[in-house]
Amino acid sequence: MYKTLLVLVALCFIASSNAAAAAADESQAVITKYTSDLQYDGSYSYEYETSNNIAAKEQGVGGAYASGVVDYSAPNGEPIHLEYTADENGYQPRGDHLPTPPPIPDYILRSLAYIEAHPFARIQLQK
Repeated sequence: MYKTLLVLVALCFIASSNAAAAAADESQAVITKYTSDLQYDGSYSYEYETSNNIAAKEQGVGGAYASGVVDYSAPNGEPIHLEYTADENGYQPRGDHLPTPPPIPDYILRSLAYIEAHPFARIQLQK
């Protein structure tokens, strides 16, 4: 029993030291590529990459429009690719990792079609 407990403690210690080493690797990331361009008309672009495989690129016009791409790895190792635009319609992200809403039920679609085909007639109140 004592030996099993000792082995479990040792395994926990090794796992925590490996996790700390992985976190230290992230903290030591450096920028490997960086470009930036700002114009007098307010348009801009930038791009960067880091040693831990994060990459981003954006271009736009300050306060009016922006579009870009970000690539990185999620904590579970899944590669993430996010494309986005931001304009008068708000921030619009696109990526396979983003949640999607469930499909609209058929009975709701039929109800909406019925409402569209039969517009509401204004009811006159009798005095």
